[in-house]
Amino acid sequence: QVQLQESGGGSVQSGGSLKLSCAASGDTRCMAWFRQAPGKEREGVATINNAGPQYADSVKGRFTISKDNGKNTVSLQMNGLAPDDTAMYYCAARAGSVRSLRGRDYVYWGQGTQVTVSS
Repeated sequence: QVQLQESGGGSVQSGGSLKLSCAASGDTRCMAWFRQAPGKEREGVATINNAGPQYADSVKGRFTISKDNGKNTVSLQMNGLAPDDTAMYYCAARAGSVRSLRGRDYVYWGQGTQVTVSS
């Protein structure tokens, strides 16, 4: 059983930046960030394993995911934030090592951290 704890959410104006962090209680080979806005489906934002990162088209060039294997943490640096990025952001980990942006591939989930971007 892996427990995940996110931190770093908050409110920012359009064009601003935020960094989210997630600490895992155990070893994880593949981790990801998802988000869900009110009334919308959950969206995979970014995922990373030892081979590198993968991003959703909606955040490419603006968001950067990184993983510290020694500390069992994953971070999401978000730049150029826009109101459409407003959502609850969730950290997730899967038992396998293959990257995926599909929520159903992940077993472990954090409680979420709110990101609000105002125009």
